Amino acid sequence: MTSICKIKKIIILSLIAMLLGACTISITMSGASIPENLNTFTVQYINNRAPLINPNLSQVLTDGLKDRIQRESRLVMNEGQADIEFSGNITSYSTQPMALKADAVSAQTRLTVIVKIRCRNFKDPKKDWEQNFSAYQEYDSENNLSDVEDELVQLIVDELTENIFNKAFADW
Repeated sequence: MTSICKIKKIIILSLIAMLLGACTISITMSGASIPENLNTFTVQYINNRAPLINPNLSQVLTDGLKDRIQRESRLVMNEGQADIEFSGNITSYSTQPMALKADAVSAQTRLTVIVKIRCRNFKDPKKDWEQNFSAYQEYDSENNLSDVEDELVQLIVDELTENIFNKAFADW
């Protein structure tokens, strides 16, 4: 191989290395794809407007969404004006009998929570959205709801916050 061919190869490899070095790739384990112009977020208190009210659910859901965004993104929480804002209401908190036994008694009961969430993107208002999210957990009907409620609510909040986060930040 001649020295001119070696020099050409070195120049080509150098150009490729410079081009690759100029690229930035942002990968997260959550699959989040957050535009570079978004740096801050806020979550307004999620009010409970359901006919049946769990007195802790609003705070647990609000804190859960804040925690998930902080944990799974690079965004910084800001209590005032932020680049992206989440707000909403709990619209339903209900139980429903599910699997019936032979004696027509319910073996399982389903606890369902529905929330309506609004997301405002102040950097790109075309990406604003509003959507209902629901999640449920079933429990043995022999248990009182009050005995298993805290655990069920936490599982439901985990699912809701994951779905809200994915809607806001994951490009599916």
